[in-house]
Amino acid sequence: MELIDTFFNWGILVRSFPILIRGLGNTILLGCAAIVFGTIAGLAICLVRLYAPKPLRRLATLYIDMFRALPILVVLILIYYALPFIGIRLSSFVSAALALSLVLAAFTAEVCRAGIENIPKGQFEAAAALGLPFWVAMRKVVLPQAIRVVIPPLTSNCVSVFKDTALASVVAMPDLLKQATDAQALMANPTPLIGAAIIYLAFLWPLVRLVGYLEERGKAKSGAH
Repeated sequence: MELIDTFFNWGILVRSFPILIRGLGNTILLGCAAIVFGTIAGLAICLVRLYAPKPLRRLATLYIDMFRALPILVVLILIYYALPFIGIRLSSFVSAALALSLVLAAFTAEVCRAGIENIPKGQFEAAAALGLPFWVAMRKVVLPQAIRVVIPPLTSNCVSVFKDTALASVVAMPDLLKQATDAQALMANPTPLIGAAIIYLAFLWPLVRLVGYLEERGKAKSGAH
């Protein structure tokens, strides 16, 4: 009974629920912002990595390798705590969104590169034979086919981004985890942390299942071909 009162106190959970929901809203907003900007940047970096002049390709490769190797927490701390030394001060939300976007862009670039390179070269040759300019062929012929290949890993990366939003609590952004820790300290009970874990699970579990579904569907289509 004491264990239940400590970790699953219903009264405290009800009182902390509005606080946790506000945190969840900030978490969703942060995750969506990082996914949008990180995906767009990742696709652009991928195209530079594949088709730009050699010096730019090397820079793109360096960017991808560097941000795939760096932990997101290190990137976030550098942005939030180091940039003020050169006069650049960003809010906790902007810092977290930027850190997540930078890292996601690197992973997205590699996923998109693999997807584009998976397209048979005959598709490029057929588009050129039809007189389509390179970027038109890329937009209308290559990318639509590559998207089918890259959707499962991109979706998996998006789930990872939403999980990594919890790191924003390190820079005092009022995300779900930060609100839960504040409520835990205010109410002197760990129940809000359990509530946050349940909310994370309820929010992310359907996305995890979606990734599994997309992967199985992709395997089935590959087998059919």
